Amino acid sequence: MSVFSRPHSVSNLVDIRDLQFGYSDRLILSGLRMSFPRGKVVAVMGGSGSGKTTILRLIGGQVSARQGEICIEGEVLNPRDPAQVYRLRRKMGVLFQHGALFTDLSVFENVAFPLREHTDLQESMIRDLVLMKLQAVGLRNAAALMPAEISGGMARRVALARAVALDPQLIMYDEPFAGLDPISMGMTAKLIRELNDALGSTSILVSHDVHESFQIADYVYFLSQGKIVAEGTPVDMMASDDPYVRQFVHAQPDGPVPFHYPGRSIEQDLALEPGK
Repeated sequence: MSVFSRPHSVSNLVDIRDLQFGYSDRLILSGLRMSFPRGKVVAVMGGSGSGKTTILRLIGGQVSARQGEICIEGEVLNPRDPAQVYRLRRKMGVLFQHGALFTDLSVFENVAFPLREHTDLQESMIRDLVLMKLQAVGLRNAAALMPAEISGGMARRVALARAVALDPQLIMYDEPFAGLDPISMGMTAKLIRELNDALGSTSILVSHDVHESFQIADYVYFLSQGKIVAEGTPVDMMASDDPYVRQFVHAQPDGPVPFHYPGRSIEQDLALEPGK
């Protein structure tokens, strides 16, 4: 049995089982079963609104599932237990979609922030660790600059250095390639893979970018309308005859994924009286 399907395996850092999540009467995710093995890079892909980022929020304890469970190192996550959530979050690093740097802190202070927040290390040790993390992303000499003084690609690398400042067991990336030029995109992908392997971490990569994600991922989950419609290695996905996978991987405009949000047709709307 594959480590990607073994329930609550010691080989998996995170297990999601029979998970359901929604807002009010709107269901976002349904029947999810996912495994994230130790030391692997796992991509979660799908169209906008398919629930990819919501999975990261659920793992981070920001929101609670209606049904099912999330296990982190065999421990069932309870978002209603702040002490447990805070303890588990210390094992996590997050690269937010737009970097989310503190604009009034320098590059150095941004990376130092989690070290000061979660450890009692001496300043000399924090300094050395920050410079090492910035060296890893090629920005040690930019330590004194402010976020407004660096490019978008550089800001993303600073955010990556901050995400791995505590050498987390789990690193979550929310659209790390969005808005990057091809050179920065390739560099970011290379960094994600190298940092994952160097730290022995588990990486969850939420992305629309097929090429870069397939270059570094060990396994891929495809989501559509809140459900997993396909999964496998990048090689499996490239060779897949599944209509959804083919439409997404090859950027085909026609296929099972509709362009329009589901609901009434334009003809029905135009026939309604104003205010109805």
